[in-house]
Amino acid sequence: MTTRMHNPPHPGEVLQDTVLAEGRISVSEFARKLGVSRVALSRVVNSRAAVSADMALRLAAALGGSAESWLQMQAAYDLWHAAKKRRLKVQPLKLPA
Repeated sequence: MTTRMHNPPHPGEVLQDTVLAEGRISVSEFARKLGVSRVALSRVVNSRAAVSADMALRLAAALGGSAESWLQMQAAYDLWHAAKKRRLKVQPLKLPA
């Protein structure tokens, strides 16, 4: 069983705090280097869009590391927020033997 991080950051927050911090590079320039539109990157950076598989591959190519790590970060963020929402109780599925 794995433990979930308490309120994990959106991958865009990580980009803001590292790559885009202190004016190292602008969103527009970073988007050009990634080969995506400024709007697409801005939506991720501002936590308004999820990191897609394609974006994860681009981030890994540009920054090093793995695409999987970006997708895992996104999944942790999504799962944590989904678990906080109120939902109908789901009954366990009992299949015949």
